[in-house]
Amino acid sequence: MNNIPEVKIGVAAVSRNCFPMTLSVSRREALIKAYQEKYGDIYECPTCIENEVHMMKALEELKSAGCDALVVYLGNFGPETPETLLAKYFDGPVMFVAAAEETGDNLVGGRGDAYCGMLNASYNLKLRNIKAYIPEYPVGTASECADMIHEFEPIARAVVGLNNLKIISFGPRPQDFLACNAPIKQLYNVGVEIEENSELDLFEAFNNHAGDPRIPEIVKEMEEELGTGNQKPEILPKLAQYELTLLDWVEEHKGSRKYVAIAGKCWPAFQTQFGFVPCYVNSRLTGRGIPVSCEVDIYGALSEFIGTCVSQDAVTLLDINNTVPADMYESEIKDKYNYTHKDTFMGFHCGNTCSSKLSFCNMKYQMIMARTLPEEVTQGTLEGDIIPGDITFFRLQSTADAKLEAYVANGEVLPVATRSFGGIGIFAIPEMGRFYRHVLVEKNYPHHGAVAFGHHGKALFEVFKYLGVTNIGFNQPKGMLYPTENPFA
Repeated sequence: MNNIPEVKIGVAAVSRNCFPMTLSVSRREALIKAYQEKYGDIYECPTCIENEVHMMKALEELKSAGCDALVVYLGNFGPETPETLLAKYFDGPVMFVAAAEETGDNLVGGRGDAYCGMLNASYNLKLRNIKAYIPEYPVGTASECADMIHEFEPIARAVVGLNNLKIISFGPRPQDFLACNAPIKQLYNVGVEIEENSELDLFEAFNNHAGDPRIPEIVKEMEEELGTGNQKPEILPKLAQYELTLLDWVEEHKGSRKYVAIAGKCWPAFQTQFGFVPCYVNSRLTGRGIPVSCEVDIYGALSEFIGTCVSQDAVTLLDINNTVPADMYESEIKDKYNYTHKDTFMGFHCGNTCSSKLSFCNMKYQMIMARTLPEEVTQGTLEGDIIPGDITFFRLQSTADAKLEAYVANGEVLPVATRSFGGIGIFAIPEMGRFYRHVLVEKNYPHHGAVAFGHHGKALFEVFKYLGVTNIGFNQPKGMLYPTENPFA
């Protein structure tokens, strides 16, 4: 993954002046030692903060060390003003954690009261409208706080990434494709820049890459990746030309931003003008950490980028597409896996999932498009069944009236052959039927969902909270009713 940040976390301890500073310092040292033994390097800010002068000194130390994420550690009760101003002035995501008391044999001089101090810290953060991540239970031993910081890392990585992200889009969404509407105000609210271009600009850039001397090298890479699945070798030079076009565009247009995601156009005129479909190229870029969404789905690309930052792995974007036929469920899923029929569905897209996330892959033509177009201009999809294993289905979306909403659900891809086409898998999410009705349908989400490989729901939920999303849907367990769910049903 070469398009996501490597986050450097700094830990700064704070101390209220009526408590011994040595208590915060010794607890900070124990925390750093515990983290380094478990997880590796982390920066220990040498200044323990008792007042605003200390706070300014610590800020300079954190900046000089290159820290882009901060842990404010309440080794004792903590000074309300300096600790919250530290979070305000630090340029990056901030986490607050507090020290638990260490032993019943030292509850006089060695009692820190950080359990109490966390309450005042949270109150002061709210007073100043400062964002901070506070874990589910933010008080712990050195070892427990080290674990909390480790869980903060993917959240910080996503926030830092968004603050340095540009989404590059090509073309308006296709006709009758309003589902992927994209009010851009919320992009700016979460720190993302966007550059919207015409597909004609892209077509001109593509034509300017004709005969690019790098094309044969890219073709060779594609041949090695596809292996025996290279069923359309004649289309590879054009796909290589398109890949170089996108990569050069990214380098020339990222501007002040470090990271890029792309929302691309792929129909209806793309095939007839370019002479292929871009699915395989999209899969290759996504596989190296540059998410490319289909059908100019700007919030799909945004969601994919967040998933890439959190998982540090390739993601994909799929249609929440079709039901599993009853006969397939009866013969291949029922009694073998602990899912009802309504817990299952098929996630599909034409061919944008990278080869490392497919059980097998073949370069083919796009069957749906070929129903109305000549087959030869629809070549370029990467087809195969998605690898079985844990997944997280999620999406961050601006509604039509520009309100930020999200959903997240852990599930899995079942090791069951799909017997279908495209990049596709049989997905199972507990209580999917109810989630589908009372979150996806009820909240008017589009049919595209981002997929991260592995269970990353906990981190994604916290990322969405940090971004200020108050309406986060999830697959509620049986017995926990949705607000609109009929209790008599």
